[in-house]
Amino acid sequence: MFALLSRPTHAAWLTLAFAVSLAVAICHPANATSPAAVVASVQVVQIKNFAFVPAIVTVAPGTTVTWTNVDEDPHSVVANDKGFRSRALDTQDRYSFTFTKAGDYAYFCSLHPHMTGKIIVKPR
Repeated sequence: MFALLSRPTHAAWLTLAFAVSLAVAICHPANATSPAAVVASVQVVQIKNFAFVPAIVTVAPGTTVTWTNVDEDPHSVVANDKGFRSRALDTQDRYSFTFTKAGDYAYFCSLHPHMTGKIIVKPR
């Protein structure tokens, strides 16, 4: 009877085979993250006291920048090259844009053109 208890059952072999297959699949190089892969992130810019804070931001490609208006007056976010444009943002409104390509992106508030900022996108 002791010999019957120590023999692996068919279910035990299947469980072992599944666990080994899963471990091999997870560790396979094709499933590894390459060094060139970009992890998306978020950068916040506040609009307050008639200014973009911070006025200049450097981010990696794939980063989403979110502008939040914390002023009592409406503001907007418009790229100089018209590559992105928000509607008028009331207090606590937000606008987001994801920067996918390297470059310098100057922008301003169309309601108050003296308000300017810049997003610098460069690989890390």
